[in-house]
Amino acid sequence: MRKLLAPLLLTLPLLSGGCVAKTAWDVATLPVKAGSKAVDWTTTSQEEADRNYGKKMREKEAKEGKERRKAEKECKKHPDTCQPYDGYRASDPD
Repeated sequence: MRKLLAPLLLTLPLLSGGCVAKTAWDVATLPVKAGSKAVDWTTTSQEEADRNYGKKMREKEAKEGKERRKAEKECKKHPDTCQPYDGYRASDPD
């Protein structure tokens, strides 16, 4: 019995493929990974900021286009009261 148990115990680490060491490494690095994920969730990357700014500007430009078309339509209906467009402009600050 002892003759079978000793070789089995010696080959056990080789059969496990180092999963004990990997598990220990994963447990040790878990707080760092969790902390970096929390920071990632709370901050805005430059790419996200650029994407959000682009979306905001497209919405403003769509609003300006809609108001300009409306002003042109009114100008065609009543040409005697027509004035230069003085409405919303997308490039204006909020």
